[in-house]
Amino acid sequence: MDLEELLTDRLAPAFATVAGVPVNPVVRRSGRADFQSDAALALARRLGRPPRDIAAEVLGYAELSDLCSVAEVSGPGFLNLTVADAALAGLVSALAADPRLGVPVAAEPETVVIDYSAPNVAKEMHVGHLRSTVIGDAAARLLEWLGHRVLRANHLGDWGTPFGMLIEHLVDLGEVEAAQELSVGDLDSFYKAARSAFDADEAFRERSRRRVVALQGGDEVTLRLWRLLVEQSERYFMTVYDRLDVTLTEGDFYGESSYNDRLAPVVDDLGRLGLLRESDGASCVFPPGSVGRDGEPLPLIVRKSDGGYGYPATDLAAIRHRTGTLGATRLLYVVGLPQRRHFEMVYAVAAQAGWLSPPARAEHVGFGSILGADGRMLRSRAGGSVKLVGLLEEAISRATTLTRERNPELDEAEAAEVGRAVGIGAIKYADLSSDRHRDYVLDWERMLSLDGNTAPYLQYAYSRIRSIFRRAGVAARPDAAVSLVEPAERALAFELVGFGRVVGEVAENLEFHHLAGYLYRLAAAFSAFYERCPVLRADEPVRDSRLVLCDLTARVLRQGLHLLGIRTPERM
Repeated sequence: MDLEELLTDRLAPAFATVAGVPVNPVVRRSGRADFQSDAALALARRLGRPPRDIAAEVLGYAELSDLCSVAEVSGPGFLNLTVADAALAGLVSALAADPRLGVPVAAEPETVVIDYSAPNVAKEMHVGHLRSTVIGDAAARLLEWLGHRVLRANHLGDWGTPFGMLIEHLVDLGEVEAAQELSVGDLDSFYKAARSAFDADEAFRERSRRRVVALQGGDEVTLRLWRLLVEQSERYFMTVYDRLDVTLTEGDFYGESSYNDRLAPVVDDLGRLGLLRESDGASCVFPPGSVGRDGEPLPLIVRKSDGGYGYPATDLAAIRHRTGTLGATRLLYVVGLPQRRHFEMVYAVAAQAGWLSPPARAEHVGFGSILGADGRMLRSRAGGSVKLVGLLEEAISRATTLTRERNPELDEAEAAEVGRAVGIGAIKYADLSSDRHRDYVLDWERMLSLDGNTAPYLQYAYSRIRSIFRRAGVAARPDAAVSLVEPAERALAFELVGFGRVVGEVAENLEFHHLAGYLYRLAAAFSAFYERCPVLRADEPVRDSRLVLCDLTARVLRQGLHLLGIRTPERM
């Protein structure tokens, strides 16, 4: 429990006694004291009393003597609270002794399915896949650390009419040559060649159409060729995930094809429940509240007029499976903001059908786009999508070059490892430190800077702390008494004890820029502390106390960055 929660718990009964009803004390940090409550001002009109009188009476009932050195009424009725040094030091000592850094395991663990990344078979991953992969992986890491059962679902695009032309192109190339071409990761060339043949050759088009029918009909030869496409693509995807340092594995691939047998039962159930309506030959559900710009109801098409199934049917089948079979109570869909309306309608239909009922709920974890320096969608020089592998390689190359310049004593292997950690960390942090609802600009100079709110700044803060212990040849003593005398020590302590609160909030709202912002404030507070408070040159017991602060800061930075999927090199 952090200080805001402790103070809230102490003030709430006092306010309830004065008001006669439960009252939120609204405790927050303040520039005039450590914390402030302005709840008395809101109560004044309801009680018909001066807010200063209310605040003074609350102080009379509140048990604050062990927490606050000063608790006073200020201004029109604010409660200003200054935390006692001993109380703050006690919280720091408790954190230092806690392997989980004040973050408890969830009291009621849930089964959480996180749907993220979702590349397409026989297509290379591009920069558009970055945000889903990075945000989804951070959510998986965080919720897993909190004790939830996390199931990663990488919803591959591995089915549909394009596979007719892709399989025919594979046949034309020959299986061995096609497998070799796909194994080197040149999926775009393979796809473009298939598309070119489809557009230019009527005979190829006809073969492709027949191949789709064979695929959907379960023809063994066609299915074997299709599996070759899928397997080679998955191998390529895994090389990208390894380079990006995310936790997705081969076992997390769930293609659209895996839901084929569940589509007809979904439509049958919707019909039995009386939710289906025919519209222009298609079977649709009209979720309540879904209307277009013209004010007309918007349909969710679950079966097309030609008898085929679209994305809505697959998404409904996935929800039905995830809640009914897997027992998930929290479904997270990490998909771009343009898909918001689609998911709102899918969730509404799933709720109507009874597949998404409390405690189960689904959340669209939406995000904006990555922009170039011109403020437009990030594109390659040729005008196409930027390949994700190319972006990652450029990040690693730039970071490795900077690492060699800044730290020439590192050998080649160390410089390469640090360059990879810094480059990939910079890419991830630029994404996660931005409000995910907004677009952000990819700016290499800013991302790789050792100054400001960047991954290298945080990684450097961690490595600098580790260097303190390497130079001293000692380790911090978690049981050492913590004393907080200097303002910079107190400021650092306040940031440290706030870690649990931030993690808890981000686990609910998945706004990872709040965790990134916290880590930046922590690193900045440590920098100020390190400049103003000698550590190794201090006399005992101050030296041991400051070593505890250093070690605890390093542990929080390492754990926080790990939750974001970012490595912390020991040396930079």
